[in-house]
Amino acid sequence: MAGSEVTPVTVLTGFLGSGKSTLVNRMVRDPRFADTAIVVNEWGEAPIDHALVRESNENIVTLAGGCICCRVAGDLVGRLRELHFQRASGIVPRFRRVLIETTGLADPAPLLATLIEMPVVAARYALAGVVTTVDAEHGARTLDLHAEAVKQVAVADRLVLTKVDRVEDAAVVELESRLAALNPAAPILRSRLGDADPARLFDAGLHRLDGPPDAAGWLAAGAYRSFAPRGNHDPNIASFVWTLDAPVDAEDFGAALETLVELLGSRILRMKGLVNVSGREGPMAVHAVQHTLYPPAWLARWPDNDRRTRLVFIGNALEEASVAQILNSFLASKPRHGLQR
Repeated sequence: MAGSEVTPVTVLTGFLGSGKSTLVNRMVRDPRFADTAIVVNEWGEAPIDHALVRESNENIVTLAGGCICCRVAGDLVGRLRELHFQRASGIVPRFRRVLIETTGLADPAPLLATLIEMPVVAARYALAGVVTTVDAEHGARTLDLHAEAVKQVAVADRLVLTKVDRVEDAAVVELESRLAALNPAAPILRSRLGDADPARLFDAGLHRLDGPPDAAGWLAAGAYRSFAPRGNHDPNIASFVWTLDAPVDAEDFGAALETLVELLGSRILRMKGLVNVSGREGPMAVHAVQHTLYPPAWLARWPDNDRRTRLVFIGNALEEASVAQILNSFLASKPRHGLQR
């Protein structure tokens, strides 16, 4: 592996006791993921199984299966930079992917913004997806009491419903319905005793480690149009799709997005979209977390026959009309644009 290669990063988040470490411990025993670096903010109540540790060097441990695990007590940016150079110099085993396990109380948005906007990180690592664990036994109450837990669900590319063996099926279905209302596009995996396939945790975003981008699965715009929630427990969380039929000028569209995140970024938990840019064969993939815009990615081809610009928004007290007003003010000459549920 060349030291200059960009390494995909998966963020594993979820509230305290929701089963993140159980999933990680299962993953490190799987030989398919021996080329993984695990970055943990805190060891937590259920750390990486010490029986798996082969050797240790300060805060970095090498696991028997080949993974490396790195504890971060403070500066995540510094630790990711350190891992990059240690890999390049052969101090740590060569890894192809990174899994960051957040603390249970963490608002994931600042971490995602760090991965996007810090040049020293963005040049070497790329966000590959967000996976959120939800405790089937206590998840509903956690969502009622903790805004961080709601955000963790809303920004996820994939949800893992843990401990489903501890509750009745009806309660699982009810919680899944609530999760779908918060995040219609994220697939929900059920896990018993941490038995979710670790392979389903990775490649959750736009880019794939060993394959072409999955633009259709990443955007999943149709899920936001077709989903009709049955009773909304979390009225401040809204999701919708903004569409535009005609191709756009790249500079005009960039100015529109910059203005949007500047004015409404505090309410945008996550935005992702495919943009039809004039003169380009494939779409431009765009992504934002709050006030931070991810560098756009140019895709070789569209994932389907739909060539419209489609932007998916997940927001906290984010009004559809406000979003449309800002975008339309830059693209007013473009016909037939609007919002879709």
